[in-house]
Amino acid sequence: MTNTTLFKTVALTASVLLLGACGKTDNSAPKAAQEPASSAIAAVDGARILAADKEPGNWMTHGRTYDEQRYSPLKQINDGNAKQLGLDWYFDFPTNRGIEATPIVVDGVMYVTGSWSMVFALDARSGETLWQYDPQVPTNWAVNLCCDVVNRGVAVWKGNVFVGTLDGRLIALDAEDGSVLWEVKTTPKDKPYSITGAPRVVKGKVVIGNGGSELGVRGYVSAYDAESGEMAWRFYTVPGNPEEEFENPILEKAASTWGGGEWWKAGGGGTVWDSMAYDAELDLLYIGVGNGAPWNRQIRSPDGGDNLFLSSIVALRPDTGEYVWHYQTTPGETWDYTATQHMILADLKIGDQQRKVIMQAPKNGFFYVLDRATGEFISAEKYTKATWASHVDPETGRPVENPEARYTDGKPHLVAPHPAGGHNWHPMSFSPDTGLVYIPAQENLMAYMHDSQYEYDPKSWNVGVNLAAAGLPENDPAVREAFMPTIRGHISAWDPVSQKEVWRVQHPNMWNGGMLSTAGNLLFQGNADGELVAYRADNGESLWSTNAHTGIVAAPISYAVDGEQYIAVAAGWGGVGALSLGEIISDAKGTANNSRVLVYKLGSDKTLPASAVAERALPEPPPLDADEATLTQGHALYMANCHMCHGDRAVSASSVPDLRYMSKEKHAMWDGIVLGGALQAKGMVGFWERLTKEESDAIHAYIIKRAHDVVEAASTGAP
Repeated sequence: MTNTTLFKTVALTASVLLLGACGKTDNSAPKAAQEPASSAIAAVDGARILAADKEPGNWMTHGRTYDEQRYSPLKQINDGNAKQLGLDWYFDFPTNRGIEATPIVVDGVMYVTGSWSMVFALDARSGETLWQYDPQVPTNWAVNLCCDVVNRGVAVWKGNVFVGTLDGRLIALDAEDGSVLWEVKTTPKDKPYSITGAPRVVKGKVVIGNGGSELGVRGYVSAYDAESGEMAWRFYTVPGNPEEEFENPILEKAASTWGGGEWWKAGGGGTVWDSMAYDAELDLLYIGVGNGAPWNRQIRSPDGGDNLFLSSIVALRPDTGEYVWHYQTTPGETWDYTATQHMILADLKIGDQQRKVIMQAPKNGFFYVLDRATGEFISAEKYTKATWASHVDPETGRPVENPEARYTDGKPHLVAPHPAGGHNWHPMSFSPDTGLVYIPAQENLMAYMHDSQYEYDPKSWNVGVNLAAAGLPENDPAVREAFMPTIRGHISAWDPVSQKEVWRVQHPNMWNGGMLSTAGNLLFQGNADGELVAYRADNGESLWSTNAHTGIVAAPISYAVDGEQYIAVAAGWGGVGALSLGEIISDAKGTANNSRVLVYKLGSDKTLPASAVAERALPEPPPLDADEATLTQGHALYMANCHMCHGDRAVSASSVPDLRYMSKEKHAMWDGIVLGGALQAKGMVGFWERLTKEESDAIHAYIIKRAHDVVEAASTGAP
């Protein structure tokens, strides 16, 4: 049987079974969502997503439903039998970089993305490959990414599969065989934009944002016709040059909140790089907006101001992109506190009133509950350590800041959270059974310090923060050892009505995976230590765990085929935490990368292949003959140009090479690699346009020094 024939058999059989159980169409759906699906394969439309609870065996959109609750009504697997879970099948991705995708499962077929924006269609019963598609992203585009060559998944609609690529394309594939139907470039070719987020399809429009704030871009979100690929509308999230015509009247008002400076030269930031949600009854599309470019408002907007719509939730009309309302979580953002984190819609009884709310735990450490019809502030409380503000004023909905947190005096200031956030992109989950939101929270902090040497550079990072001061101290092991235990993560089971934590599961490491809750009173999460764990959703008791042989950062899903419920997760250690945080998380047990889809069901007992752990020989670095001034310069240049891929203090906690262990041959090739781009085919571009030979030599001297540190530590038995 060919893959195509098998595909048709899988999809058509399951489609008949599941569509027959759907019942009547929800008449509250918009007219555009009522149209019948055009294909029996990936036959998803708005009506079907709105009626998702009538066919709980499918996971048809990123958060399963438009409200993005990430809750499965399936309960064959429950708190009474979860310990009987076992591996049923697995699929090996052809790469070993970070995996962040949420699989989509429709009528027995799974659609999932891997690294480098690759797309795979798998038989959801067996894991057999039905087709795969590689968009051939240029490897040299990796230099334009802050956070690994990851992708968070596809959208499916009326027989099509949609994926955004790292180099800014939106591609429509035929769900039957993976052939390209249309392709559009959604970002300018001459700007370092990227796409890592999953598209959403609303009323026949594919909605996609982008990333790249730190590299000097201007944020926006776009909608494309799902059938033709023609752009329907675009909404810019920050104003452009005030001397030019504004694309939208609301941007003129937004421009009045930017004070002084020429922010538009560095783009301003505000990229819409991850979360969205949709309310069909209100006909509102919600987008989350990112940080400023540069981060430091003192540089970006020296006269102050809120800098709209940075760090905001914005409600738009999905037909036109028309602005309806916004709420800004971090006015005058200056810490990389994005509001792109997962947003959840729910109906909650608050006081004596039933409220339609939108909930978010953005990077800044506060959990927000807003009226999703109007944007009215309802409540906000800290869900993790946050020192930048004491509280959010209940009357104004504005934070009451710690003045020193803005680091305007040229001195370093320890501020929590870190730019990695109290919560990053890893999805939350809401259970209507328990009434709790489950947050993959993080505890961290960083020394923020104004960069007095900052100059806008379109080919480099534009943060306006002294990154050398922000990393772990070079020459003070005692400070490092005291600091590192404060960086960790936890599950916070959060009551959004009373705004308090009900229970917590503490993790030893940060950068743990997203959440799934189910009607079986279960909560699933993968973690940095390479485990997938099932907890009781009501009290956090651990019921089952399994060794995934890799750190897990993506969120699990649940689906059913032929009466069997499955738990699936796309596993593979990576992302910005794994790449950039160095020794803070390098001791995580799951830091090896074995990129796979892992699928479990009751009674299965398959095993994963043994995970080969490569033993690293002690480095044999060249002689260290640089003076302290050169090493200090090299450290600063390394942090400004290299640490986002190779880790703080050149400690790699990912599959990207640990530069401390470079071979003699690689040291000899330093200029050819770093300046000449000899390893461009592997994603390591040449930096000849960014670095002088003298600067490259200083970085090399610093790497040689760090290699000698490894040798010295081995000889003394130090960690």
